[in-house]
Formats: sequence, C-alpha cells, structure tokens
Amino acid sequence: MIRSLVAALTLIAVPAAAIPPAPPTTTNPADRPLIAWLPGPVRCAGEVANPVTMRRPLTALGWNGMTAAPAPVVVRFAIDAAGRPVSIARAEQISAVMAQDIEPSLAASRFAAGAPRQGCEVRYTLRITPMDATPVEDLASYTVAPDSGPLPQAGWDRLHPAGSTCFDPPRPQPLVRVLPEFGTLPATPGVRDWTLVGYDLDARGRPIEVRTVHGTGNRVLDAAGIKATRASRFTAGARTGCRYPYWRAPATLAAPEGPDPETLRPAGATCPDEGGAWTTPPRLSYPEPWRRRGIEGWAIVAFDVAPWGEPGNLRILASEPAEAFGQQAEQVIRAGRKAAAPQGRSGCIERVRFLMPPRGAAETGPAEMPID
Repeated sequence: MIRSLVAALTLIAVPAAAIPPAPPTTTNPADRPLIAWLPGPVRCAGEVANPVTMRRPLTALGWNGMTAAPAPVVVRFAIDAAGRPVSIARAEQISAVMAQDIEPSLAASRFAAGAPRQGCEVRYTLRITPMDATPVEDLASYTVAPDSGPLPQAGWDRLHPAGSTCFDPPRPQPLVRVLPEFGTLPATPGVRDWTLVGYDLDARGRPIEVRTVHGTGNRVLDAAGIKATRASRFTAGARTGCRYPYWRAPATLAAPEGPDPETLRPAGATCPDEGGAWTTPPRLSYPEPWRRRGIEGWAIVAFDVAPWGEPGNLRILASEPAEAFGQQAEQVIRAGRKAAAPQGRSGCIERVRFLMPPRGAAETGPAEMPID
C-alpha cells in the first residue's frame, strides 16, 4: 500500500519561501503604481466558456517608473463536472512580475456544473495604473493584504471621500471598538472576503450613516461590519467620511479526488510497496500562493533510489488542482533520503498531500491598519 507523505509525516502546511518582493524603490514611494493581472475570455476547445465566478489575482504594488507591461500569461486547464478548474498549468514557464496568484485565483473560480470541459485556456494581461487612476475598490482591496509594501499616501488620499473630515487632526480615537464574531461568519473557499464600512460621527462620537462602501460581496460579513461599527464609540466631535475595513480568512478549498497511486506504479518497479524507510524524511513545504488562499492539493511522484539512498529520476505522474503541487512535491522528495540498499531501487511511488491546518482566530479580523 502506498502511503501519502502527509500521513507518514506530521508536517503540514509549512510555508515555502515567501513571494519575492518587488524590486527596491529608488525614488519617491508615491510613484509606485498598482498592478493587476486581469483575466480575459475563457475558451474551451475554441468555444467561449462563461464563468459563474471568475476570481481576479491579488493586486500588488509595482516599482517606481514601471510603465511597460510584460507579455500576457496564458494558463491552460480543464473544468470538471462540478465546474471546478483542474489540471491548471501555464502554457509557458515564464517568469512574470507579481504573477504568483494567477493560478490560485483561477482554482478559486467556478464554472457551471454538469458540463466537464477540456482544452480550456485564459489569457491574463497586466494593468499598470498610477495611484490617481487606480479604481478605488482595488486600492481598498490592497490595504487588506498589503504584501508588496505599504500603500503610498496618494492611494490613501483616494480612499478618503471628497470633503471627508474624519482624517483631519486631531483624529477621532476609538473608545470602544466592537468587532464581529468572525468565527461564526461564513467564509468563501479560496477567497479572503473583506468589507469596507463607511460612517460619519455625531457630536458625541457615535457612528451614524453606517454603510458598506466596497467589498467582496459577502453579505453576512457586510452586515456584521455595519453592526460592529454602529456599536463602536469614538472621542467626541462630529466627523464625516470615516472608513474601517474588516476581513474574513478563506475557507479551505479541498483538493479534487485523486487516483489510487498503486495504479500508476511504473512497470518493472523493484521498489517495495512502502519504498523503504526515510532516513532523512522530506520536509513538507506548502507552495505559498496556494497556502494564502487555503487551497489544498496533492501530487503522485515516481522516483528511483541510488544505492546510497538518494532519490533520482523524479517524474510527476499526476497532480491536482495544478501542476504547481507537482513541482513542489518534486522538491519535497528530492530533499529526502532513503535507507541505503546494495542494488538501489526503481519505480518508487509517493503521494504528497498538501493539507491546510485548522484556521485560527488570528486569521480573521479587522485590517490591522488605519486608513490614512
């Protein structure tokens, strides 16, 4: 029987190397544009396939003076009977700036159920916009996960509504900050939901005219943010145009079902079912862009073992929902060592499963930043 590494080991969801940061800025940080990879039409075998929900990759900050957009990124995939994108892979293995979230965002998208499709393709193009031309909703979304640096002041200024007095000194200070019960709120698989609540303050510091300004459309989170804001209290003084964001961590998106690894064992294999003991167990590391969206995956890897125990001739036999899990599994296996054997072994099989740990309270809450 083939064991999966996630069961044989207990190291689950250890983040891999962090997403590479943007090149360092050398001039005014306010000149950094916001960049967004935007999906085009989806075609399967030449025919348009309209998504039920098409998730956009996360926005990021570019670097100073960035104006020329790189070549588009083309992603190929299939759609299973549940309407889920699977077998996701880039048409070309090219390095594209801030493009790590393209495949995970596609995996979190959905198409109509009941009509599996093959030969699907979507082209992503990069939009580069200065702070004064970026859609306000994109600026608000970036503040919830500012992974490529703090939003420049020019971006914050765009988030303040015209005529706002809420951010004039001395700024109102929270006396009582009520938060939603995040653990009871529904979460979206593969998507970090957020809501930006707008409100004014009356002379006694009580929120009035509380409303949802922007968000991902999670109505329960929107309502909870409004309720929490109404119950909060601030220092006295009438103000207008206040803003406060809340967010909810993604629900885990489980991996598609996979085949029995034994059915993929290479012909003529000399490796025993268990493949021999790991004298140096592989260190399971999660591909970071998929971890942040809570998307699980698996890969089945075939390999040979040299007499001294080093894995070699690695082949990815299957991986879902994307080839990224196969690439990560190959690194995992390559780092391990088996027990030495005089003749070595061939046709060994391991299934590497990437499972998310239980979500903690620290992964849901208000954005830890003021809008200023």
